[in-house]
Amino acid sequence: MTSNPEWAVILGISAGTGAAVARAVAASPGLHVFGAHRGRHPQEAERVAADVAQAGRRAVMWVADAGNAESAATGADALLAAAGPRSVRLFVHSIANASLGRLVSRGADQVVARQVQKTFDSMAHSFVYWTQEMLARDLLAPGARLLGLTNPLSESLLHNCGLVAASKAALEIYVRHLAFELGPLGHRVNLLKFPTVITPAVEKVYAPDVLARLEDAHKRMIPAGRMCTLGRWRRSSPSWRATGGSGSTGPPSTSRAG
Repeated sequence: MTSNPEWAVILGISAGTGAAVARAVAASPGLHVFGAHRGRHPQEAERVAADVAQAGRRAVMWVADAGNAESAATGADALLAAAGPRSVRLFVHSIANASLGRLVSRGADQVVARQVQKTFDSMAHSFVYWTQEMLARDLLAPGARLLGLTNPLSESLLHNCGLVAASKAALEIYVRHLAFELGPLGHRVNLLKFPTVITPAVEKVYAPDVLARLEDAHKRMIPAGRMCTLGRWRRSSPSWRATGGSGSTGPPSTSRAG
């Protein structure tokens, strides 16, 4: 087991993008991993933990809904107990917990208030909540990087995805302001934008025929003409690997992985 005291915190770790990040940062630059997931994919989460351990790093899996203010506070307490102060080198917000539906259909597919609140809490507000709670406990290492993940939906019109697009737009604004506020403390806050990735969550939400139509729509939306795969994303998204540096901050950046 490595003596490196630095950690990555990944919200939404059990499958998809969050799992890919966990495996990658355990291998290089060699971070221990604290991951939050809701327990929907327990076998996948166990495999992620095993792969992190295989790389010689610790893996702490915290099972809870990380996408609200209360869980950010309890999660930060659990993180402090596991990792100690000034230990978090990388924070990655990879929560996927949005409601799909129309805003004003007046039918069964019209979203309701609790869906709006849940989507914005999970997909946007929780980035702020976790940042606040980590700062309150002095958890961020010098020169820490906080990374939000987004996709082109905030710039597009896609059937039933109004809440996703709006919450991703809110996340982008949060990233900009947090970069401005945390810069003087030496931390970096960035936004990584890439095409929608086909993950277990996406496959669970959509029936095969609907997923085929979704892929066709993304082919028209995305310059590369295709949805993204996890392998392609890992190869073309270096932002989560760049955890070193002088600790200075810059403006939020976006990157497209085709």
